[in-house]
Amino acid sequence: MRQTWTIRMAKARHALPYAAATAATAAAAWTGARATGPASRWYRSLDRPAWQPPSWAFPVVWTPLYASLAWSAGHALNRTTGRDRTALAAAYGTNLALNAGWTWLFFGLRSPAAGVAGSLLLDADNLHLIRRTARHDPAAAAALAPYAAWCLFATALSTSLARRNP
Repeated sequence: MRQTWTIRMAKARHALPYAAATAATAAAAWTGARATGPASRWYRSLDRPAWQPPSWAFPVVWTPLYASLAWSAGHALNRTTGRDRTALAAAYGTNLALNAGWTWLFFGLRSPAAGVAGSLLLDADNLHLIRRTARHDPAAAAALAPYAAWCLFATALSTSLARRNP
């Protein structure tokens, strides 16, 4: 009986970082989505580049990217302890805040230029997060590559929008 309880507790301790990372990622996605307005009159009035994906593509792309971000965090946190774990959790939290903040800068402020600034901060933080994660879990760091690449694409798109719509 005691051995079963010990196994259950070990499984729960292993699952907790995944659950926490999933909840934090979902909260960031939800917070960011509250500001998103691709159907708004303001956004539709912008001069957009021909290479911009259709609006339906963004949730299709972001869903697996958020899933990989949550998996990466849970996986890496399971491989750290103490101060390293706390610092890594804070790094993921900062990244999620920057991620959610971008939509508020771009759509909330109706400012492509502010979106560029937010994108650049997120890009820099993505590199920092990948490096920090790689120290503890190379597989989790590799899982962040598509997310970082899409964010770089978003920076290029934001920059194009800011140039076209001063």
